[in-house]
Amino acid sequence: MNSPWSFGFRGYDPADEGRREALCTLGNGYFATRGAAPEGRADGVHYPGTYLAGCYNRLTTRVSGRDVEHESLVNLPNWLLLTFRIDDGGWFDLSDVELLDFEQDLDVERGILVRRLRFRDPQRRTTRLVQRRFVHMGLAHLAGLETALVAEDWTGAVTIRSGVDAAVANRGVARYRDLDGAHLVDREDFEAACDTVVVHARTSQSGIRVAVAVRNRLSTSGAPPALVREDGIIAHDITTSVRPGEPVRLEKIAAIHTSRDHASTEPVAEAIDAVRTAPGFDDLLGSHTLAWAHLREAFHTGLSTSRAAQQAVRLHVFHLLQTTSPQTADLDVGIPARGLHGEAYRGHVFWDELFILPTLNLRMPRLTRSILLYRHRRLDRARRAARRIGRTGAMFPWQSGSNGREESQLMHLNPLSGRWLPDHTHLQRHIGIAIAHNVRHYVESTEDYSFLADFGAELILEIARFFSSITDYDHGRDRYVIRGVVGPDEYHTAYPDRAEPGIDNNAYTNVMTAWLCDTAVAVLRELPRYRREQLTEELGLHHGEIDRWKRMAQRMFVPFHGEGIISQFEGYERLAELDWAAYRDRYGDIRRLDRILEAEGDTPNRYRASKQADVLMLFYLLSSEELSRILTGLGYDVPADTIPNNIDYYLRRTSHGSTLSAVVHAWVLARAHRPNALEFFDDVLAGDIHDTQHGTTAEGIHLAAMAGSIDLLQRCFAGIEVRGGVLRLNPHWPAELGPLDLAIRFRGQPVAVRITGRTATVRTQPDPRRPPLPCACGDRTVHLEPGGTARFSLGPRAPAEG
Repeated sequence: MNSPWSFGFRGYDPADEGRREALCTLGNGYFATRGAAPEGRADGVHYPGTYLAGCYNRLTTRVSGRDVEHESLVNLPNWLLLTFRIDDGGWFDLSDVELLDFEQDLDVERGILVRRLRFRDPQRRTTRLVQRRFVHMGLAHLAGLETALVAEDWTGAVTIRSGVDAAVANRGVARYRDLDGAHLVDREDFEAACDTVVVHARTSQSGIRVAVAVRNRLSTSGAPPALVREDGIIAHDITTSVRPGEPVRLEKIAAIHTSRDHASTEPVAEAIDAVRTAPGFDDLLGSHTLAWAHLREAFHTGLSTSRAAQQAVRLHVFHLLQTTSPQTADLDVGIPARGLHGEAYRGHVFWDELFILPTLNLRMPRLTRSILLYRHRRLDRARRAARRIGRTGAMFPWQSGSNGREESQLMHLNPLSGRWLPDHTHLQRHIGIAIAHNVRHYVESTEDYSFLADFGAELILEIARFFSSITDYDHGRDRYVIRGVVGPDEYHTAYPDRAEPGIDNNAYTNVMTAWLCDTAVAVLRELPRYRREQLTEELGLHHGEIDRWKRMAQRMFVPFHGEGIISQFEGYERLAELDWAAYRDRYGDIRRLDRILEAEGDTPNRYRASKQADVLMLFYLLSSEELSRILTGLGYDVPADTIPNNIDYYLRRTSHGSTLSAVVHAWVLARAHRPNALEFFDDVLAGDIHDTQHGTTAEGIHLAAMAGSIDLLQRCFAGIEVRGGVLRLNPHWPAELGPLDLAIRFRGQPVAVRITGRTATVRTQPDPRRPPLPCACGDRTVHLEPGGTARFSLGPRAPAEG
């Protein structure tokens, strides 16, 4: 790791190859390819994987006596395939040679993966190999791989085999391997030209046609390429002579097209045309790095702290942009929780955009808009889901894929016990609240009122209608209650003495329902009169429903116990306390306490033990002022120590079985317990880099946690947000992290922000066409002219302008 822009590995470690492949994934928002060795096939060490945004397929598998239908992001034919042999020897295999040097470097500044090998084969010949690859950030369908081979002490012939491996399936997650993973059918291949081979196939259920074409060009003269078809691959064998010190280079340009593409006639013709007309490797690399430079400028996040922290933050920005980029804006796709980096969660979309969109809102809001449109296009499906359970409004799925159907598994495998168990996480109805929250904050950040009128208001109103329909009025309490749900914690899916799943009055769900109802009423009021009348007529909204929302915003039930502790759900205080010390002594790492307990014949439903923040999510989403307003509006007292007491209470009872837990805990501890907050921030930075979840990174990175680290810097520590049409700053910046420099956009204008301690400096670019920007810090508001600078301080000195 020579620079903060380089993330690399030294030495070859087969046991760590899966993590490295995920962390070295290259992508552009349209597709991504894992950082697997080009000569490797899926063999227990290597796992080549190429995943295209929105390319899902469903299969049915018989598991534990029942048919299980599952939808997955499809592993596409592997365009990387490249190996070689010297004279008539065997094809190159790392396990067959003596490795003298091994380096793999991910250049996150330019989006390039470089692999350097020096090895000695059984015939004592010494060879150097350097490979560079990219997935083009500006030309969505193209990728490139350059291989340079140098003989140090021998002369002979080298045969390079380069093509496409079509014998792929979804086998990247061990606990899914009982499920059918063969998603591609009708596979065909052919030679399109003397330097080009093509594979095309179709997904078995969704009917998406996929074409992969690769063009191979050798830098030196050699024998004509020989076409090879064997064991599911199609390739060209290219043979040339080699002399010591004279490099042999092969350029491989790949194109991927599908029947989902815009401005396309059909995928095979498009893929062939793309590689036929594509420039050479170096020219493509130049335009690729330029596209990355523009993105890097828009998402600049500069830390002056340790090199490790700088590397981690830059790596997180890098992987965010590989999953959702300008290439994504025109696609009808959500954000997979594990990126386009592997097959964990089968590529499904959860609530992770709740943690991701704040970073996009103030940098590339059209990406946020496209992600919210993914939800709006599935609104009718959500309405049908609500009707199916006898409710109204829109019930969005906990796990979404192609068309917005609920894709949550009905059974899941505990790898510790080997048992398939019922899965009730689909009862996390709070996903709808997350979508409404995203809409509201997108509009606040961007002032995109046309989106609110055309799409956002309808989403919020239909989600509010659904939550109203699952809420019952409890006459004895004179309160509204919600029964039979699962909260963000996920450990508690039922009461220990009940057969039916779900818990009652999850505090997070109930409080956020009050927020939702209040927001829905406000949105109706804010709409232009003509649009308000249109929507109420189209949706059949009547005054009785709106009056019920107003009452729910004032009378939702929130459970408490002890001295002002918000109960995670009703009855939480009656659960047993877990002997945390005993479990840590016995198992060491207890992040996945749910699996440990089930393997022992027990269940987390019996204990006051959380996988991740649940009640504390309220303090993450709502400011202390907002939460106090909601709770006091509901008629509850909110003493000054409510938030710190709840933080302390739940921190002692959380196993942090999710990478998001560290994000939320760093956030809620930032004001009162800065050293603890920084410890959790370090955990967020280390999560995937050091695979703190023990083996999960190999299955795909945790995108929400990566984006959450940027959001912690931006909104939490720097206190940057847009509220009331004003860019507001409230810095509580830890001195340990050094100065922070951020690039954001506000009202379409680039803005540079520098934070040091309690001081903020805001600069705008010169542009006489732009109006002044309102910026506020503390009790001071400045209207910043284009090209101007404002300096604020929350210390004893008054803010200054310059």
